[in-house]
Amino acid sequence: MLYRELGKTGEKVSILGFGAMRFPTIGNKPNKIDEKEASKMLEYGIDNGINIIDTAYSYHTLDFNEPGESEPFLGDFLSTGYREKVLISTKLPSWIVEKKEDMDIFLNQQLDRLKTDNIDIYLLHSLKEDYWKNLTNLDVFEFMDDALADGRIKHIGFSFHDELDLLLEILDSYEWEVVLTQMNYLDEGYQSGINGVQYLSSINMGNMIMEPLRGGKLVENIPQDVQKIWNTAKVKRSPLEWAFKYLWDMEGISTVFSGMSNLEQVKENISIANQGYPNTLTNEEKKLIKEVARAYRDKKDVECTQCNYCMPCPERVDIPTCFKEYNIAKMLDNPEASSMQYFSLLDEENYASSCTECGDCVSMCPQMINIPKELEKVKKLFGR
Repeated sequence: MLYRELGKTGEKVSILGFGAMRFPTIGNKPNKIDEKEASKMLEYGIDNGINIIDTAYSYHTLDFNEPGESEPFLGDFLSTGYREKVLISTKLPSWIVEKKEDMDIFLNQQLDRLKTDNIDIYLLHSLKEDYWKNLTNLDVFEFMDDALADGRIKHIGFSFHDELDLLLEILDSYEWEVVLTQMNYLDEGYQSGINGVQYLSSINMGNMIMEPLRGGKLVENIPQDVQKIWNTAKVKRSPLEWAFKYLWDMEGISTVFSGMSNLEQVKENISIANQGYPNTLTNEEKKLIKEVARAYRDKKDVECTQCNYCMPCPERVDIPTCFKEYNIAKMLDNPEASSMQYFSLLDEENYASSCTECGDCVSMCPQMINIPKELEKVKKLFGR
């Protein structure tokens, strides 16, 4: 296993981290972890060098507003002798914090659930503008100061699901140590994207990555035209290897979390990680990866360029985000994952279903898109 510095924390982390959101389950119920199989996966992963695990309050639950089974399962597993071998990263459920006292309540619950005296890396979960505003109004800064001072938390950070401007604003507000963002070769322009990753590297922030495979869609059911591009490479690699290689080639990335769901995936990912050296992709290979990304983008259905000329909508529909998530669903043939993002990123009034077909946006669109008509497709796909 290869290791890298986690920014300024002083910790060294395996370049492959264990994402604890997709453990195998029993009976297709997300809250029923197959503990025997998941334990085998963790044992193999840790014994072969993985030293960081990322979980959250709501992982493996039927309702993301309720506590899930990931943390207590990990607490039981790690208490068998593995706790000292790994760093635990978990998250404050930002969206259900209603009063300042809730933050301490959740953290103390998580310490109990994980059967540990301290959490190595504590993240404010899934920050976007409204969650961040609520937390700052409730003085999250004092909460973080106190939890760091009394030793319940060793390192503080946040996971992020919004645009670059907000990322920079949050970074300027506190002495953060770690940030978790979404990145893969298809998402360079999505949310804070590649610019965010590069900025975090430039300030020596602990730079952790989620969704390296876009929920597995970059390695499953590869379209023929995409596979033909991969086949032209001089050095032959699987789509899985290309996806990881793209990220590990960036020396400023500390670790990449993979939500592995069976033992074979753990073994395969570790084998690839053992070759995850930075700055080893050739210019030709980088161009090939960009060509694959373009091939996926060509599959989008609505020709929206995210210029925002259509905004603001008088009915508060977030037109660019509606089209972005719709197009991603079409590109990757994965409406379920895009639906999760759609309902996570948007409030009810921002849904496509709020469109009244007033037509104000149509004359503003440089691409001459019939926006109300296209929003009907979004509504049909996501149900709102």
